[in-house]
This record gives sequence, C-alpha cells and structure tokens, in this order.
Amino acid sequence: MNKLFAAVLLASTVLTGAALAQDKIVVGVSWNNFQEERWKTDEAAIKTALEAAGAEYISADAQSSASKQLTDIESLISQGATALIVLAQDSEAIGPAVAAAVAEGIPVVGYDRLIENPDAFYLTFDNKEVGRMQAQGVFDVKPEGNYVFIKGNSADPNADFLFAGQMEVLKAAIDSGAIKNVGEAYTDNWNPEVAQANMEQFLTANNNEVDAVVASNDGTAGGAIAALAAQGLAGSVPVSGQDGDHAALNRIALGTQTVSVWKDARELGKKAAEIAVELGGGTALDAVTGATKFSDGPKGVEMNAVLLPPIPITQENLNVVIDAGWVSKDVVCQGVAAGTVAACN
Repeated sequence: MNKLFAAVLLASTVLTGAALAQDKIVVGVSWNNFQEERWKTDEAAIKTALEAAGAEYISADAQSSASKQLTDIESLISQGATALIVLAQDSEAIGPAVAAAVAEGIPVVGYDRLIENPDAFYLTFDNKEVGRMQAQGVFDVKPEGNYVFIKGNSADPNADFLFAGQMEVLKAAIDSGAIKNVGEAYTDNWNPEVAQANMEQFLTANNNEVDAVVASNDGTAGGAIAALAAQGLAGSVPVSGQDGDHAALNRIALGTQTVSVWKDARELGKKAAEIAVELGGGTALDAVTGATKFSDGPKGVEMNAVLLPPIPITQENLNVVIDAGWVSKDVVCQGVAAGTVAACN
C-alpha cells in the first residue's frame, strides 16, 4: 500500500511539475542588432519587468542580418518561447517568421518598428510625432534656407513615418520656397558612418551652403555633425535627432545638436514585457492594456497597438533627462563652459 501511495505521489509530482513548466511564460526577444546605445537600455528594462512577472527571458542578436533574424526566431521558438518580441531588421523580410509563429499560437509584439501583420501587436513611440518634433526643433532655429534630410534605414518603416511627420511641419515652407530641400538620403542600418558620408556629399554638392539638417536619430545626427565639423560648421547649423543618446545630449549642451526627441527606452521595454506577458497568458490582442487601433502603415493594415508619447529635449529642458535619471549631469555637461547652459550650472 505504501509503495502504491508513493508511486501515485511521484506521478502527481511529475505531472504538476510538467504543468508548471508549460504554464511558465518564456519571452523570446529577437534583436536586430546592438549597434546603437539604446538597445541595451531597452533590454535591461525588459528583463527587469519579466523577472517581476515571473517570466523567463531568452534572446538572439541578428547582427543586422535579415536572414539571420529569420533563423533566430525559429531558434527562439525551439527553445520554448511562448511569446516573442521582435525588433525587425527588415519589416518585410521578417513577415514569414512572424506568420509562422502566430500559426503556432505564439503571440508576437513588433517592437519599436512596425511589422504590418494584423495578428501581431505593435508597440512603439508615436513616430510621426517624433518627426514633427524634430522638424519643429530645427525650424524654430532656422525657418528658411537650404535643408538636408538624413533619413533612417529604408527597410525600417519608422524612417518613412519620421519623414512624413517632418514634412507635415515643413511642407508649407518648402512649397513657399522659404525652405529648399538640397539633399535627402536614407541611411543603411542607421549607420552613423553612412550618414556622415551622405552629409559630406551634400556639403560638397552645395558648396557648404547648408543651413539646417533634419537627421532622423542621434546616430545619424552624430555622423552629420562630424561632417559639419570637418568644414567648420558644427554649431552654426541646427541638427535634429532622437533617442536621447548620452553623446547627443552632451552635443545639445555643447550647442552642436539642436534637439533630440527623447523616447524613454525604459518605459518602452517595460511596456513590451508587460504586453508579452499578457499575450503569453492568453489575453486577446484587442484586450491588451492600453491597446488602440493603428492603420497608418504602408499597406493600411489595421493592428492593435500602443503608442507612447515622446519628449523633445533642447538646451532649455536638459534638466528633464537628468532629473529622470536617464543620464548624469556630468555626462551631459562634459566640456560645457560654466554659466552657458542652465542645466549644467
């Protein structure tokens, strides 16, 4: 009798353990790369939120390869991922992997970059608004003259969302002739070196007569500013960016960059983890906390989404990122002359 009881107890324990293992939410995160400073911040926020929810984190780095990202997602699924967060290298190329995951009942969160699939969830900051803020920040300083547009990666829908927002602000001035578009180019993989090379070409083509640069993120802004600096123009030509990269915030304090639209990656990462846990636990896409409808993608596909609000950072409000603990005052104010910037006093 005791042996029978022991056998039943053992079987019950094994079954309970198996059930618990199945119930555990495992979130697989497919990163397109870690080239940019901010992704490490996003990752830390995702890990912290998942740990707090009792979920497991696994990840893969596609190293800027669309084909590797496809196999990465297959690998994450084979490792037991029950929900996926995908930062797409190429939003079109990743489509089959996302469709395959959804077909297996594995929910997918398109992270920061649109993956236009109605069965995926979209989480990002309002990128058209980011573009509007970038253009407005530059326009406030230079409302007329020769403008250059350093755009993002052509395979990233965000590049076009940003540019659309920029044009909403600048179109009237362009149509009137007050602003002239003298250079416009996408930047492969958002690579600062590519941005610098493009900017150098635009400067050469216009005999250095460039009055403003609307760059679509802080990495490309840094490349553009390096090209301007080589011609003695850094600080005299307003330049936009986004992400609140530490180097960019220092450039704002130094006066070589005009604005960086801050998207608090800690909030984005935290929200991604929360959404993945909700979806992994069986919540429907349209029942996710804070979900709204989004259909502004190139194909007009209606999706469930959360769009977080961005904040433009200039010299006048650098204290916002310092007070939020995003960056230390020492980093922001390195090399800044005493008494020249309020946040550095």
